[in-house]
Amino acid sequence: MQGIFIEPLEAPPMDEREVEVVERKGRGHPDTICDGIAEAASVAFSRYYLKEFGRILHHNVDKALLIGGRTTVQFGGGEMLQPISVHLAGRVTMQVGEQRVPVERLYVEAARAWTQTYLPNLNAREQIYFYHTLRPGSPDLVDLFLRGSGVPLANDTSAGIGYAPLSETERVVLGTELFLNSAPFKTQHPEVGEDIKVMALRRGSEITLTMAIAFVSRYVRDLQEYQNKKQAVTAAVVAKAAELTRYRVSAHINAADDETRGSVYLTLTGTSAEAGDDGEVGRGNRVNGLIAPFRPASHEAIAGKNPINHVGKLYNIAAQKIAETIVGQVAEVTEAHCCLLSRIGQPITEPAVISLKLRAASLSPSIREQAQAVAMEQMTRLCDLWQPILEGRICLF
Repeated sequence: MQGIFIEPLEAPPMDEREVEVVERKGRGHPDTICDGIAEAASVAFSRYYLKEFGRILHHNVDKALLIGGRTTVQFGGGEMLQPISVHLAGRVTMQVGEQRVPVERLYVEAARAWTQTYLPNLNAREQIYFYHTLRPGSPDLVDLFLRGSGVPLANDTSAGIGYAPLSETERVVLGTELFLNSAPFKTQHPEVGEDIKVMALRRGSEITLTMAIAFVSRYVRDLQEYQNKKQAVTAAVVAKAAELTRYRVSAHINAADDETRGSVYLTLTGTSAEAGDDGEVGRGNRVNGLIAPFRPASHEAIAGKNPINHVGKLYNIAAQKIAETIVGQVAEVTEAHCCLLSRIGQPITEPAVISLKLRAASLSPSIREQAQAVAMEQMTRLCDLWQPILEGRICLF
């Protein structure tokens, strides 16, 4: 490792800035669907390799494209005219000795199971189809994957970024989407589909939430009921936001509706993917679940990358954990940014650089030592990160 660089974080705290913009794409958004299916496929391959061969083998299935379908929708129902399709591309270990890996079965079963779990209004057998173009990896990268003795070798030169803590606006955005897609809320409001996009604009002490929510047609009888339900959901969002922030919050749902013409955001399946809205891996939420253009961020797609030596995945997770742990454990530090840079072919536990930017009254030797200790400890845990990833215990998007 070349070294750990610790510098003061000099930009004003996010909560003290005059303007802030934050976004989150819910689990039914086409981009998030792609992330979810790609990651589900990676987990399925990883588990199969572990069971059959005793270790996770080389794979990266982080390229997925969703092509939206076509529907006709009216209050009370609708019809799927052309199904959604998801195309997965990537590299997998397809054969070990004489044993062939059932690539298509593993992918389709994983994608279908993810869809059934997270998109209950979508028929995972009839309204969405799964295709793939999965091929063996290049010999050099497969060899690199297998070459590490004990500590895996980085398969790329990539940067991972993390920061903590979340601003109030970020907490509102994250909390709002999770609230609307929670089981208790869905029980009360089954008309609210899973495709929920929350965009926040904070100006001073006022937050404006603009939300696109795919209402499910079979739970809405007519325009009047749609208006009533939209009003009720808006009130619920404002009430929830009041629990999360001291700022004044206003909310606008489906602002493009023209209710005088009966043109409203109504879907058959609870996702805009049913009618022409397309999606792609990596275009959605970062590893902390948010899209925050005023914050440092990596543009790496995390979903679908293997959890053993793909630093594009591991370093983003680790950087976020380092930032959170420093803020949580080093009392004097109120904000932390972390950047990890890998070097292809080197052990994943030995990044080319660890850059920490810390907000504190002063960066005393004690603070520097504590922050460095946190970073070093998290790097030693990288080799075991695959386990909580496979168990779904780590937020990826």
